[in-house]
Amino acid sequence: MTTNEYVRAFAGGFVLISLALGVEASPLFVSQHFLWFTAFVGANLFQSAFTGLCPLVNILHKLGVKDEKASCSS
Repeated sequence: MTTNEYVRAFAGGFVLISLALGVEASPLFVSQHFLWFTAFVGANLFQSAFTGLCPLVNILHKLGVKDEKASCSS
């Protein structure tokens, strides 16, 4: 997986988990305060589209994840 794919997976996972924990209709409901995670993820994705700054990408680079998949040329 590339950094872009990891960012999408993490963001999607965080949104789904925070919705499951923060929406009263969910059987996993804990508190509406978990919806702040959804807002944080959305705000971070929005600002990173304009600034190019994403903390998760920096962490993934330090862990050795590549930006693009290696091309298979013969």
